[in-house]
Amino acid sequence: MTTPADNDSIEYAPIEEMSGRGEAADNVARLAEMFPDAVTDGRVDLEVLRGLLGDDAEPAGSETSGLRWVGMAEARRLSTLPATGTLLPRPDESVDWDSTRNIVVEGDNLEVLRLLRRGYTNAVDVIYIDPPYNTTNDFVYDDSRVSTLAEHEADAGLRDDEGATQVGTGSDRAEERRLASARHAKWLSMMYPRLLVAHSLLKETGVLIAAIDDNEHSRLKLLLDRVFGAENFAANVVWQGRGKNDARFSAGGLDYMLVYAKNKARLTEEDVRWKEPKRGYDDVVDAARQAWTSSGGDPEKATTAFRDWWRTKPDTETGLQAYSEIDETGRVFTRGPLASPNPRENLMYDLLHPVSGQAVPMHPNGWRYSRETMDELVKDGRILFGADHTTAPRRKLLLQEQDAQAIRSLVSYDRSNGTELLIGLLGTNVFDNPKAPVVLARWISAVTSGKKDATVLDFFAGSGSTGHAVMDLNAADGGNRRYMLVQLDEEVAKDGYDTIADITRERLRRAGKKIAENLTLESSGIDLGFRSYRLASSNLKPWDGTGEINLIESADNLVEGRSTDDLLVEMMLRLGIELTTPVETREVAGSTLYNLGGGTLYAYFGENVTTEQSIEVARALVQWRDENPVDSDVTIVVRDSGFVDSSAKLNLDAAVKQAGFTTFRSI
Repeated sequence: MTTPADNDSIEYAPIEEMSGRGEAADNVARLAEMFPDAVTDGRVDLEVLRGLLGDDAEPAGSETSGLRWVGMAEARRLSTLPATGTLLPRPDESVDWDSTRNIVVEGDNLEVLRLLRRGYTNAVDVIYIDPPYNTTNDFVYDDSRVSTLAEHEADAGLRDDEGATQVGTGSDRAEERRLASARHAKWLSMMYPRLLVAHSLLKETGVLIAAIDDNEHSRLKLLLDRVFGAENFAANVVWQGRGKNDARFSAGGLDYMLVYAKNKARLTEEDVRWKEPKRGYDDVVDAARQAWTSSGGDPEKATTAFRDWWRTKPDTETGLQAYSEIDETGRVFTRGPLASPNPRENLMYDLLHPVSGQAVPMHPNGWRYSRETMDELVKDGRILFGADHTTAPRRKLLLQEQDAQAIRSLVSYDRSNGTELLIGLLGTNVFDNPKAPVVLARWISAVTSGKKDATVLDFFAGSGSTGHAVMDLNAADGGNRRYMLVQLDEEVAKDGYDTIADITRERLRRAGKKIAENLTLESSGIDLGFRSYRLASSNLKPWDGTGEINLIESADNLVEGRSTDDLLVEMMLRLGIELTTPVETREVAGSTLYNLGGGTLYAYFGENVTTEQSIEVARALVQWRDENPVDSDVTIVVRDSGFVDSSAKLNLDAAVKQAGFTTFRSI
């Protein structure tokens, strides 16, 4: 193995020293670009920065409105720290590892989000989360650097060196109030850094949907106002489940979904509209088709039969019931107004009857459309004239144009349906109150405007309802949406499942198999697999949590039991490469040579590489590069402690540079 002295002649930039978006070092670097006078030797002078910002900067210690809690500053700091761990690939737990683009990660979601940040910044279309509802003191997500109850009380002035204190003379402050205050602060400190990192993962057109109940609804709303900006609030969805008749006050049974856009103004500029299918629309279309067929193509008979069907009171959106006529081509329609809602002189003109040629009655406000648009509507048969010019015309509104509506912010769906679905899949009740995929699919589809290649993230994955919903959507329209799920390795020890993450993976396996049994020709090729990963400490021994590694001081810097495949994933995370990037391999000089992204990056992590072997590696790199030439720069990553001596490293370096490779990294 090499020693520090051996490698003094060649130093490749270590990928461990890189920083990513949202991390503290990168934030300082960006400030230095914008305000160089405020940053000296990597340190920010806040007073100088305030001066450069002028009157828009709040002075230190000023009072501002908004949510505050003990531990807030520390929670914010957690979001800026670089990740120190890695993800271990688990093909044995996966489905269709080589072809799938879906990801399931087991481990603490804050560290996982920090690991994903470099590769998935501005890459996610929609985030759906169903975080813990904070109803008990048994709080699972307990970041080690978030304040304890005692620390919270000390910071809030409720505890001194001798223990808990009272407030005011003779105060009998209730114990539960102290506990509740700390619990709310702890919950907020858990959510805050995770939401900050998640915000950076969303595209500018992305949307977050956060489920919550009454306990933290008000605080979560204020917290999301802080993270996303109150101007980006989009909807407060009420989910009405099963109420309780014996409740003391209201029947309850309510959950909520707070919906925020990352950039609401951008969505408005692009005229984005969140639509959903109208309830019962397909039933109406089928009934009209049957009426047309049974009538032999007679519009009067078809209309009579269709109206008879409406009298059976089918379960549809109320607005659809107005569509009760069938025209001579079999299209269902209703009659709408042609009057302008407000007086407009430019919309006041003569509209001539097609038979008499005389002007028909016009509303005092004028027509709804310009003359040019009106002429097109007349030409297309979309204006319904009366028998003569004495009758005011009407607009023909077609049912085929009314299949969608603005999504409703009230959801009426019993949560027990989600439970029954999961029991049907797993054969046992192992997870309390899972969300129903049908509701999640409805909202995911709406906020992505039906985008078929949307990327969906859920970092409180639970039983995997979000992944199930994504697969259901793809099965319905042949889409290639993909999901990324993160679930804590929370113990459950129930019916053969050790952790909730075990339930997540098994639910996805069984749901995929069930969906596969009912695929259509259009959806036959959808992705029903997933790649499984588990959060772990770095593959490199010297990692001490500071973000800096001295790779050369250790003769064998790879953790025992870890493989070069594991090291490859860590390299991808550090360099910001998506985990499902295509990887090809060849065995060269006793180790694996990796080719990522069709030849844009090569990695070789062999150890004890001799001079002869380094020449063999160089030849393999050149040959593979020449077989798959790319227009972009090509990067080579090597294991810096993997060479027998400096001669071996020098030979590899000289050979690849001579062949035109210019970018090198080490790990």
